[in-house]
Amino acid sequence: MADVQPAYKDKEEGRAAEEAALSFQNKIDINALPIRAYLDQTVVPLLLQGITALVAERPANPVEYLAAYLLKHNPQRQDQPQNPQ
Repeated sequence: MADVQPAYKDKEEGRAAEEAALSFQNKIDINALPIRAYLDQTVVPLLLQGITALVAERPANPVEYLAAYLLKHNPQRQDQPQNPQ
């Protein structure tokens, strides 16, 4: 039986390569989704939360309120931690 050699001698380099490959695969999968499935997976959950908050608050400017809510609660936002309401 032949010895199996790791693809990368450095474990950290191997882990980074696997993460990069998985990240690329996830991007491909999202781009391949039909429009409805894409929106259901990426936008609709947060949009429903924002609309629920909007209905509870009933602000004078609902569009501005919803826009601010979506920006504040964006799960891809990296500049500050998320605070659930």
